[in-house]
Amino acid sequence: MIKLLDCTLRDGGYYNAWDFDQALIEDYLLAMDAISVDFVELGFRGFTQDGFRGGCAYTTDSFIRGLSIPDGLKIGVMVNASEIVNHPDGVEQALAKLFAPAVDSPVLLVRIPCHFYEFEATLVGCRWLKEQGYQVGINLMQIADRSLEEIEQLAHLASRYPLDVLYFADSMGSMNPGQTTEIIRALRQGWHGELGIHTHDNMGRALANSLQAVADGVTWIDGTVTGMGRGAGNVKTEYLAVELETLRSDRPCNITPLMTAIRRYFGPMQHYYGWGTNTYYYLAGKYGIHPTYIQSMLTDSRYGEEDLLAVIDHLKNSGGKKFSLNTLESARHFYVGEPMGSWSPASLIAGREVLILGTGPGVKKHQRALEDYIHRYQPIVIALNTQTHLEPKLIDLRVACHPVRLLADCAKHIRLPQPLVTPVSMLPEDILAELAGKKLLDFGLAVQPDTFEFAENYCVLPTSMVIAYALAIATSGKASHILLAGFDGYSADDPRNHEMDMLFKRYKQSFQAVSLTAITPTKYQLSQSSIYSFT
Repeated sequence: MIKLLDCTLRDGGYYNAWDFDQALIEDYLLAMDAISVDFVELGFRGFTQDGFRGGCAYTTDSFIRGLSIPDGLKIGVMVNASEIVNHPDGVEQALAKLFAPAVDSPVLLVRIPCHFYEFEATLVGCRWLKEQGYQVGINLMQIADRSLEEIEQLAHLASRYPLDVLYFADSMGSMNPGQTTEIIRALRQGWHGELGIHTHDNMGRALANSLQAVADGVTWIDGTVTGMGRGAGNVKTEYLAVELETLRSDRPCNITPLMTAIRRYFGPMQHYYGWGTNTYYYLAGKYGIHPTYIQSMLTDSRYGEEDLLAVIDHLKNSGGKKFSLNTLESARHFYVGEPMGSWSPASLIAGREVLILGTGPGVKKHQRALEDYIHRYQPIVIALNTQTHLEPKLIDLRVACHPVRLLADCAKHIRLPQPLVTPVSMLPEDILAELAGKKLLDFGLAVQPDTFEFAENYCVLPTSMVIAYALAIATSGKASHILLAGFDGYSADDPRNHEMDMLFKRYKQSFQAVSLTAITPTKYQLSQSSIYSFT
């Protein structure tokens, strides 16, 4: 018998921090019951406490009991293997902190996704959960990267433990139906229990792979409403319900409540958050790049089309199967070897105050006060990239250091009157050709993690972000003080806030750091004053 599992609120929570309205959850549960979903995986259960996350990030028993759940609809949760395998008290004690005996819980099913290197330790946890009375599934991630021999070995290992279902996930969305069949055959060499599949839709093959798995004897199938899920998302539950109806003919399938929920809730959310496959996700699937790289860039205004394609090209060659913010940032810089430069910022800046203009709305909102301050106190004014809210004659320098951004902005820089500070000696020839005729000041750059170094005509930075480069120019230039305007920051739970705070913290801890003061509103952890207190 085919078992249909829906994990919309668990997988979809990556977009809204698992913070779903109760009305949505309960209408969704009614819709799942109407199409005879066997299990609803309501969310994660774990220990993570960084930032705000909604109820479906923890899916506690008390949270579940607060919902109106249709009779007969079975509830599951997911626990990341990394949280229990790396817990200081060990796997079993970690699980004991999360789960009461099943007889005292509204949860029936627990699934644990794991990498191959976590598999054996995770199996120990599965045995403990079975002893507590739960149905248990283990979900092998990134299986397409493994040889058939490795898959067979893990299948034999799994057969020694009391699992209800052995899942495998097409984590990169790169598989095709033929590969799906090969993996199932390899698993069957050692595992004779029930198999499940979780498909991603990077290359538009999620439904085809799921149906091929069914044809090959897989009996547990995952889906999410509208495909809602991290990156390109998953196979759509509404499609699975239609395609599997003949194989589940003894189960009613009324899709009307689901279509109503899509119109009312999930359709508008998809329009807002933008999940679903596109050319970038397709390329990521083709080259084995973790889809979270694409999702992170698509939701980050710093990345334009050129940036996205350049990062994909970088990760294609350097490897991007495991998501890392550090890797993403390193993919945005292209400076290798020893830094080179010929211009000394001290020739212009030494002993002067520097005002750095960011790209946030604070510059435009407080434009008049900023312009009055510049007229009165004559600081050296540095604008990031092509920011143009102030009178052009008040800006002394522009700075830019990302080759892809430079290439996109060349036409604008040619028209802007200020000299452009950039690592001229280290730029590709195509960018230099585009900037022909522009006055360029050559200040070198190298990128090295956790490093701020300031030399006469170059710097070594932890990132290629342009604000780090601007701080280095002011510091190498021996500025007396640095003022920041237009560094408004983001919402409290936006990871870019933390990224910038860490950058400013590292800078302030570095040798030769100059004091920083934000003079327009900011959410960053900076000393603050008001531009109006000076004018």
